[in-house]
Amino acid sequence: MKQTNNHILWQTSWKYTESIIVTSTIIIAGFVLQITVGSINFSLLAAPVNLLLGGVIILLCIASLWYRNSSLMRWFTGVPMSVCLIAALLSLSLLMGLTPQLVNSAKDAVGLFARLGFNSMAVSWTFVLIYVTILLSLGCLIARKMCRFRVKEWAFYMNHAGLWLTLFAAGLGHVDMERYIILVYEGKTEWRVNSANGNMKELPIAIHLNDFDMEEYPPSLTVIDSASGMPLPDTSPDYYQIDTETPESILNGWSITLKQYIHQAIRNSDSTYSVASMPGAAPAAKIKAVHPENGTEVSGWISCGNRAQPYMMLPLNEQQTVVMTMPKPKRFMSDIEVYTPDGTVRKSILEVNKPLKVGSWTIYQYGYDNNAGRLSAYSSMELVYDPWAIAVYAGFILMTLGAVAMIWNGRLIKRVTKKGECK
Repeated sequence: MKQTNNHILWQTSWKYTESIIVTSTIIIAGFVLQITVGSINFSLLAAPVNLLLGGVIILLCIASLWYRNSSLMRWFTGVPMSVCLIAALLSLSLLMGLTPQLVNSAKDAVGLFARLGFNSMAVSWTFVLIYVTILLSLGCLIARKMCRFRVKEWAFYMNHAGLWLTLFAAGLGHVDMERYIILVYEGKTEWRVNSANGNMKELPIAIHLNDFDMEEYPPSLTVIDSASGMPLPDTSPDYYQIDTETPESILNGWSITLKQYIHQAIRNSDSTYSVASMPGAAPAAKIKAVHPENGTEVSGWISCGNRAQPYMMLPLNEQQTVVMTMPKPKRFMSDIEVYTPDGTVRKSILEVNKPLKVGSWTIYQYGYDNNAGRLSAYSSMELVYDPWAIAVYAGFILMTLGAVAMIWNGRLIKRVTKKGECK
């Protein structure tokens, strides 16, 4: 007689059908809470509230050991429920990436789409409920596996523990993260910033700016209309970026030849420049312009100038003039000293993509006075305070080691299988 394996909903061991229903119920409950209560005020979860919440999650995972052999716990930590929860989290994350997120969701939410939390996904009840459920499911699984610890499954432990630690620290620690923009003038020390509510706040670290410096690309030359100041030709202006190895170019029909270029120059007289490595120096070039049709030839110095010295142009005729554009920044850096409450002094050259880590603070090079360029009297820096960053990095390291170990174990199993087949 032929047997059938028909799955009876809610009666036999729970599988994908029950998992989909439960996950959908969690999502619907999140939408209902989002509409009735509104987005979660994460500022209320700042330390020590997030620490207490994290402790409750850990205690619940440990308490699940008393029911580790029950069919309910096996389903909650099993593959079907895990797949459904991860799919829900990925779907919500995808919606977050495709939907413009509002800063002030409570005031800016208009329409059903926004009221459901799609414009403020990170602080919506739906996202948070799925996130907490994943933490509990994954945490209970790790606790159940660790209860019967096996050395040969160490790759599994590292991979899953790293994932859980990353989700735990990134989620609960997000509310403790602080970001500030600080302006520090050369020769000055600053430790005060403007908080989110506009009030002045004193930080536990201070930054002293010894010097701000910048490296620039060579400027460009172009021909402009003397009356309007617009580059020529009108439809597609010609530009020549100064290059001593390629000293010739064509600008609006004029043949331009670079005779001499000084990247840091000061004016000697009304029409000459010389080399001078000093803060007020500006690029200058001596050029010759020849019109190939009528043979008109004009030569002289031009400069883009800066706040310390005026610019210089070279008129070609009554209608056209050669000018030099302002050089674009190639690299800018701040020579700083950072003071901490314990008396530690950290010295560093701060650059873009080369931040300085001081305890739980990370200092990034942010900007400068764009109008002044190299002559900027201050440097702006971004300060990020993230006390949970170490835990997040530790989680990533564990996941990486676990993934490598699982690949390595897979290779060993494959080799052993091949040897067995040969015998």
